[in-house]
Amino acid sequence: MLILLALITMILFLAIGTHAAIAMGLVTTGMILLVAGVPMTVIAQTAFKSVNSYPLMAIPMFVLAGNLMMKGNIAEILIQLIGSVVRRIKGGLALTAMIASVFFAAVSGSSVGSAAAIGSSTVEGLRKENYPPRFSAAIVAVGGTLGLMIPPSLGFILIGSIVGLPIDKLFIAGIFPGLMEATLLMLAVVFFARKNNYGGPVQRADWGLFSRKLPGAAAALAMPVLILGSIYTGFLTPTEVSAFAAAYAALLCLLVYRSVTLGGVWTVARDSLLQTTMIFAVVMGGSLVGFVLARLGVSAMLIEFITEQNITAWQFLIIANLLLLILGMFLDGVAMIVLTSPLLFPVATALGIDPIHFAVIMVANVEIATLTPPIGLNLFVMSGITKLPVHEVARGVLPFYLVRLVGLGLITFIPAISLALVS
Repeated sequence: MLILLALITMILFLAIGTHAAIAMGLVTTGMILLVAGVPMTVIAQTAFKSVNSYPLMAIPMFVLAGNLMMKGNIAEILIQLIGSVVRRIKGGLALTAMIASVFFAAVSGSSVGSAAAIGSSTVEGLRKENYPPRFSAAIVAVGGTLGLMIPPSLGFILIGSIVGLPIDKLFIAGIFPGLMEATLLMLAVVFFARKNNYGGPVQRADWGLFSRKLPGAAAALAMPVLILGSIYTGFLTPTEVSAFAAAYAALLCLLVYRSVTLGGVWTVARDSLLQTTMIFAVVMGGSLVGFVLARLGVSAMLIEFITEQNITAWQFLIIANLLLLILGMFLDGVAMIVLTSPLLFPVATALGIDPIHFAVIMVANVEIATLTPPIGLNLFVMSGITKLPVHEVARGVLPFYLVRLVGLGLITFIPAISLALVS
């Protein structure tokens, strides 16, 4: 009864517009006060301990690196390079935007950041080539979600910190699923462009332009290679890689491309700090939720219930996916991970599901959540860039939403996609 009351109260807080961190903090503080034998100091100690984590220190640096790359207009350089050879395919500019999204996914770790960077650089060009605004907004919104799966992923950092999984292995596990999702989306873009005759006339590949643009783009293209290579070889830890990525991005913008001034770096650093603060606030609120659930033995009771019902691993995965898809309508990705990880991971482990595989499944659900009304953040980002109503962006995303569900099904029921590189 206490848990049900707390859940209803939290939903009411969220419904009136309360930030997820404040809602979780208020509700769980009230529950802690009602649990006998728990002193008030536990609240502050639990919240502080949740963010006093070495792995979590990677978040502000990756956020800074992604914001610097976005501010430095690196997307425009890459789009010119990729477009010089991809435009020979029908729907080439749309496909260029999707390929550029894969690159930004490998440097930013953020869905919203990737969508904002690519959207700012491609929407006007897509409009000039007669792509419908709704389709243009959709491909960028969907492509941006890859930033949550392809490492470095802020979602994997959060899951690893909360559940105690090695973040480097989570990063490596996200490579194949992210590339598979990207391939499905690219095929979908080409299919819809050809089916509906989107875009201008097919152009010949301009390899001369490609060779002229490649030297200038080489420094930017090297960034994801350096990040993933350092993690995969074990040369640097994810936290060390994040600091390296931020420093490398600053050097690119200041010295190589000269697209950002020192004052601009300061502004980007300040904005990144504010974004990180919001993430950490949600983590602190979620840590109190996890403490209360552990104190009340909710995870143990849930495991016992599932055992009694003889629920198999694949049945649990279906239930977990449905639960996460529904929660994605009302919560942002950080809140989803923080709230559900302490509850679902013990059950998954008890059923013999590899926790790294389950982490990839959870991130795949968070990707879809960024496209799900009414809270889908990528929908709002692209609505702001294209000046379309949010519901119009959502209608454009709908065909790709089905593609994402296919990807989720493959990730869920073919564990090798997530575990092959880890093994």
